[in-house]
Amino acid sequence: MRHLRILETRSLQWPDEAATQAFCAALARGLQAHPHLMNASIELHGSLGAGKTSWVRHLLRALGVEGRIKSPSYAVMESYELPLGVVSHFDFYRFDDPREWEDAGFRDIFAAPGLKLSEWPEKAEGMLPAPDLQIWIETQADESRSVKLVAGTALGQALIQTLEGVRS
Repeated sequence: MRHLRILETRSLQWPDEAATQAFCAALARGLQAHPHLMNASIELHGSLGAGKTSWVRHLLRALGVEGRIKSPSYAVMESYELPLGVVSHFDFYRFDDPREWEDAGFRDIFAAPGLKLSEWPEKAEGMLPAPDLQIWIETQADESRSVKLVAGTALGQALIQTLEGVRS
């Protein structure tokens, strides 16, 4: 596992889907109020079924995406053009060939402006740049979610700070 810098952490509990949706709405408001944060790279960690794709869908809806939001399980990436900028959603679950990274142009996408949301980043380990924010989601016995936010950059810290006042 790669060694990442930790500047700030925050622990949350999401008792239900509505709490996840409220978190994403608060994050979207922070992104809209501070457009420079739309250049962040956010990694989503958790087991199969933890709610990573649901989290992305809630965030995209809160940012104004209308219509069908497809999971990029097979395509690896889906992009959304928004007034605030491009949001690229990656799902590296089926990723198993590092050459795909170069062939698909992902290095250029991660270097370009825009919000990057990565599910299963460990499957692309060694190719992804260090994330600004990691979100670790763990399903509890009662189906609630235990969540840990880990900021690795000043941009990640700023993302966490936009969430001040959000109930955990």
